[in-house]
Amino acid sequence: MDLPELVYFHGDWAEYIEKLYTIYGQEIVYGDLKFKGLPVKCQYRPPSQGKGYGFWHVISNGPVEDERIPDLRRCERIRWISWFIRNVGREPRISWWQNRRSSNTHVVIWIEEKDFAVILAKRSKYYLLKTAYCVTPHRRKTFKKEREKFWQAQNG
Repeated sequence: MDLPELVYFHGDWAEYIEKLYTIYGQEIVYGDLKFKGLPVKCQYRPPSQGKGYGFWHVISNGPVEDERIPDLRRCERIRWISWFIRNVGREPRISWWQNRRSSNTHVVIWIEEKDFAVILAKRSKYYLLKTAYCVTPHRRKTFKKEREKFWQAQNG
């Protein structure tokens, strides 16, 4: 199964952001995504620059919310987010597992060979799209350990 094509930047930032936001709306917000039978939702509040919070989180990075910087590699892969979620269990390259971050249970959906991951937060009746990003070598090591530990526990 081929991954969706990347969405490249061609010099007009405002036009590019609008194109990305349209894709985000069509394929993610209104894409009827489900994980393990539950809907995947996106966070709108607090809006920024007329766009939802969740959108900025999947196309930018940085530790301080109001100072996050757009990341072209994340931007280019925006179509991969819905594809990853839709193809868990159907595409053998996709692995997934749960981890804990503070008091939250998250689901990591990852294609190791592409070094890209989608993160969902587990809620009682749905999953919340938290973010998606290109995986660093350090995070790759962490992911491998977490995945192995999770599936060992599941398989007894």
